[in-house]
Amino acid sequence: PRFYTFRAQRKARNSNAMMKLAFLSALVASASAFVPSKTASRSTSLNAWKDETVVGITAPVGFFDPLGLSNGKSDEVMQLYREAELKHGRVAMAACLGWYLNAGGVHPAFNSELSNDPLEAAAQLPLVGWLQFVLGCGAIEWLAEQIKDRPGYQAGDILGASYWVDNSDEGWVDYQNKEINNGRLAMLAFMGILTQDLYFHDYGDQIFKPLTN
Repeated sequence: PRFYTFRAQRKARNSNAMMKLAFLSALVASASAFVPSKTASRSTSLNAWKDETVVGITAPVGFFDPLGLSNGKSDEVMQLYREAELKHGRVAMAACLGWYLNAGGVHPAFNSELSNDPLEAAAQLPLVGWLQFVLGCGAIEWLAEQIKDRPGYQAGDILGASYWVDNSDEGWVDYQNKEINNGRLAMLAFMGILTQDLYFHDYGDQIFKPLTN
């Protein structure tokens, strides 16, 4: 009888201890729920930006950010990223077009005396040509900064299209997605073109050339 009484008392003490531990854990968990979480706040802000943004998040990739550069960023920073993405994409598309024309022998400036290799042509460009290029780019940048101050400005919308149409128009959203996706492709393409010329000294076609040899 004493043995069974001892076991019963020990079991009761263990049960009480477990109840106290469970109560303490619940109390700590409840208290922690009222502690502000910066990470959760940042994540919620980013998720809200994704939910409100209908441009640039397209299938099959969706929200493409493999390096996590958007983690913890505010809406203002995300808008700055979008502006930079649009600007670099537009420059890359223009650069690809210019490269193809130059490599194809179309460069009427300076009496067509520049090389068909765009990198060599850049080195041969006279000072007055570089001056025009720098001043032209500077003027565009200055104008874009002035346009940003207008009410209701949207990232990259230097022509003011948002005054006449918004993202509730599916056609307008589709147009913007095409611009962003073509810009992303152009950035990758130009990096490949530049690498090809720098390391292999071939500025022309490398895709279909093996088929013609």
